[in-house]
Amino acid sequence: MPPFEVPEGDPFGPHNLPYGVFSTSGSTERRVGVRLGDHVLDAGAAALALGSPYASLLARPTLNPLLAAGRTTWSDVRRALTAWVSVPAHRATLEPLFHPLSAVTLHLPFEVADYVDFYASENHARNAGRIFRPDAAEPLTPNWKHLPIGYHGRAGTVVVSGTDVVRPSGQRKAPSDPEPVFGPSVRLDIEAEVGFVVGAPSRQGEPVALGDFRDHVFGLTLLNDWSARDIQAWEYVPLGPFLGKSFATSISAWITPLEALEEARVPPPRRTHPLLPYLDDATEEPAGYDLRISIAINGQTVSEPPFSTMYWTAAQQLAHLTVNGASLRTGDLYGSGTVSGAEPGERGSLLELTWNGQDPLELRDGKRTYLEDGDVVTLSAWAPGPGGSRVGLGDVSGRVVAG
Repeated sequence: MPPFEVPEGDPFGPHNLPYGVFSTSGSTERRVGVRLGDHVLDAGAAALALGSPYASLLARPTLNPLLAAGRTTWSDVRRALTAWVSVPAHRATLEPLFHPLSAVTLHLPFEVADYVDFYASENHARNAGRIFRPDAAEPLTPNWKHLPIGYHGRAGTVVVSGTDVVRPSGQRKAPSDPEPVFGPSVRLDIEAEVGFVVGAPSRQGEPVALGDFRDHVFGLTLLNDWSARDIQAWEYVPLGPFLGKSFATSISAWITPLEALEEARVPPPRRTHPLLPYLDDATEEPAGYDLRISIAINGQTVSEPPFSTMYWTAAQQLAHLTVNGASLRTGDLYGSGTVSGAEPGERGSLLELTWNGQDPLELRDGKRTYLEDGDVVTLSAWAPGPGGSRVGLGDVSGRVVAG
């Protein structure tokens, strides 16, 4: 099918236009691309062919120059791209600059500066509390309703969808073991998340206010923060996650600009505790997003977590991340934390889906408590778009291989 003839209802129509980086067969040159249906437009070549002033931002091997350009430029470029793929007069010029998705290689779309992971789902936090502290009267820790809990992760192991995930090794110690042992993780898990990509930087010492969220965050992407539960359980006291999380974080090859998700914005859940002023969003524009996520293992859907249930919004996470004066850099990435709904079929990790291995999942190829070598995990999602359409988020997939 010609690239401009996108079927009606396609979640990657002109209303979406996510950004990525690709190369063609036989070439190592990386180019910024924009997805339209099952094709990718060479955005830099298109800008040059049409005499666009944005060619210097788009004819690059990474999205970072565009990310750094700021919100006004993001809007201008998106408006131009929408016109290029929608106006018939441009078709003859642009058609040779489209490539079938099946014929290109997709790469990590931006250079990751820093990576932070949060813990923003109340359902996930309550489930984890009940699993690890079954005798506690309250599953949430005392600070949970007062601030978005997070930790600083490892930017160097953020990988693009399709990259194999090598089973990590490390120390682990079961409660009944007299001493720790070393070896491959036997409780390798997933965490279905949404990642937010920072474009415009901020100055050190100047916190970013809630209302400035969309001036700094360019877009979002699906994210799987792989987790070795057994390694993490032994190492995390008292300083938190380290080797159990830092071995791999997978993101989609496509970054969906926030402007494509205007119809998906929703209020967050009702707040149950008063918030300090820098986090109080009672008078701010709705900062939640209605994203419908699906988790599949070896092609079988096992859960459908709803992102609209997240207690802490991405705007609050950004405000908290910078309230101490920490600066933002172009390419910063922060994860929402595991997305889990209230129902058993909406949980975003195997920790919850199997209740820490007590209730194995029944898959077509056998039972699972945690991931086995060869398992392929795929996250997919869509959001409501204009006129009843759907906005597709690029899938993120990874296969577990032996270490």
